[in-house]
Amino acid sequence: MAGPRWKVVGVSLLFIALVGCGEDKPIEPTHPRVRVENVQSGEFAAAVNLTGDVQARIQTQLSFRVGGKIIQRLVDVGDHVSARQVLARLDPKDLQTNVDSAKAAVAAEQARVNQTSAAFVRQQKLLPKGYTSQSEYDSAQAALRGAQSSLAAANAQLANAREQLSYTDLVADAPGVITARQAEVGQVVQATAPIFGLARDGDRDAVFDVYESLFAQPGGQQPITVSLLDDPAIKTTGTVREVTPAVSAQTGTVRVKIALQGLPKGMDLGSVVNASLDGPGKTSVELPWSALTKDIEEPAVWVVGEGDKVSLRKVEVGRYLTAKVVIANGLNNGDRVVVAGGQLLHPDMQVEIAQERQP
Repeated sequence: MAGPRWKVVGVSLLFIALVGCGEDKPIEPTHPRVRVENVQSGEFAAAVNLTGDVQARIQTQLSFRVGGKIIQRLVDVGDHVSARQVLARLDPKDLQTNVDSAKAAVAAEQARVNQTSAAFVRQQKLLPKGYTSQSEYDSAQAALRGAQSSLAAANAQLANAREQLSYTDLVADAPGVITARQAEVGQVVQATAPIFGLARDGDRDAVFDVYESLFAQPGGQQPITVSLLDDPAIKTTGTVREVTPAVSAQTGTVRVKIALQGLPKGMDLGSVVNASLDGPGKTSVELPWSALTKDIEEPAVWVVGEGDKVSLRKVEVGRYLTAKVVIANGLNNGDRVVVAGGQLLHPDMQVEIAQERQP
């Protein structure tokens, strides 16, 4: 009877031993592996390539000083004109009628002056001999003076009519290039309505539309290289001459005019040009995009502190670049920022640094 009992006990001990061997060993805690970059701040100035065009320093809109129907146009866009050159003409018929009427009025007043002058001369001769009275003499003198005044007024009206007639010719007030045309032959135009745009000969500017932030601080007078967009080998230099004080409501930009130091061959009026402008420098930190996360809604980064524990720190982004982000505020020199592996981190978590490098 003893034999079977010992067998049962042996089987039980063997089962307990096997169950004990199948238990898992305790799992040692592991820490997320991250890559870290040491923060080193530096001066950052945004460089922006701008595209603009070459314009004349002085540009004017030419218009008729009287209204009428255009009967002749003598120039077109792109033509170079000289001073006092006739550009277009109006139908002079109505204004010529005014001149003829003024001439007739002058002739009538001249005849009146001649008549009153002869009457006054007679009174001058008769008065000393007593053949006329003083009152008749005074009346003749007054009539002569009135006729002379009327003649002067008629002459002034004639001069004005002739001047109005001369306004039927639109002339260039200075040499330059026609840059625009707003009217055609047969069109009836009002006085002062723009007919041609004239770019005067002389100094030239390169004109660009630039975001306001690039000129938040006054710029210096350092030379700026301006090159032809189609052929960068054709270039010249210039300095900032004017920055418009008002921001465009449509584009949010300001207009910058760069005074060019002469135009090389191939760079003409209206040519499309390129220039590179640097904004004001500011102490900032450049980090890879992968370092940027957010704290609820605000941008933030993970910073490794004592004991390799991480904390979330809010930062101010100054500018987004290709594959990089510029941090304007929130980081100091020597801070260790997580640039890879920060997706599953939480505050006060201890991490394992896989790689630590300088920026």
